Amino acid sequence: MSAIAAKLASWVSGGAVRVFLIVVALFWLLPTIGLLLSSLRDPTDIAASGWWKVFSAPSELTVSNYKSLLSNDTVVNSLLNTILITVPTTLLVVVIGSLAGYAFAWMDFRGRDWWFLAVVGLLVVPVQVALIPVAQLFGKIGIFGDITGVVLFHTAFGLPFAIFLLRNFFAEIPRELLEAARLDGAGELRLFTTVIMPLGGPAIASLGIFQFLWVWNDMLVALIFADSGSQPITVALQQQVRQFGSNIDILAPGAFVSMVIPLVVFFAFQRQFVSGVMAGAVK
Repeated sequence: MSAIAAKLASWVSGGAVRVFLIVVALFWLLPTIGLLLSSLRDPTDIAASGWWKVFSAPSELTVSNYKSLLSNDTVVNSLLNTILITVPTTLLVVVIGSLAGYAFAWMDFRGRDWWFLAVVGLLVVPVQVALIPVAQLFGKIGIFGDITGVVLFHTAFGLPFAIFLLRNFFAEIPRELLEAARLDGAGELRLFTTVIMPLGGPAIASLGIFQFLWVWNDMLVALIFADSGSQPITVALQQQVRQFGSNIDILAPGAFVSMVIPLVVFFAFQRQFVSGVMAGAVK
């Protein structure tokens, strides 16, 4: 009898947890679902009722809003600018952060610990403090308002966290593996590419996902350093709201595209992300 009661309690607890997780997942996805359905409705229908009306009137669904989006040069160019800003920034932060993290973890050089403390100290520097002086510097060297300036700013402020994260991860790699590779004649570059990179793959992938999401969703830095020809999608949508408050046929699909691309990137690399987080937790 006790065994049956234990099985029943286990089934109830497991089922309750599953139901709770499903409800949380649906609640988390609810804004995305609502935005998707709104982007597939006519502006007059959006003004008349909520997005849930499509469940009783599926004939309201249309792709005309996405046609309007693709014909809006400002939004399309801003989406391309977002890619041109996010991808190089992510690659630069990952590559430079990996090399610097390896150097701080396994290379001996003068003042290594003091330099690492300086990097850690930069983690607490707020972005707002550097906006005006960096804008003046970029203006003097001629890259203010250009995509290059936005990429450099994001890279500079992403590197302290990247170096701190990867250095701590690389430092947990067994020393014996590195010494064995050195005995086989491996130099620092070969050691980094054949030992550090494969073992540090989960942490590097997690860093790449974080950096991609941060830069893609940024608006503050882009408002300051990007002009009308280099503005990303976040700034373009904000200006659409300011200039055309009722232009919902552009705002709804544009906002959904801006939201869904980071979600696709996250779900595509979620296995690596979870592996990196779990590896850091175990260490």
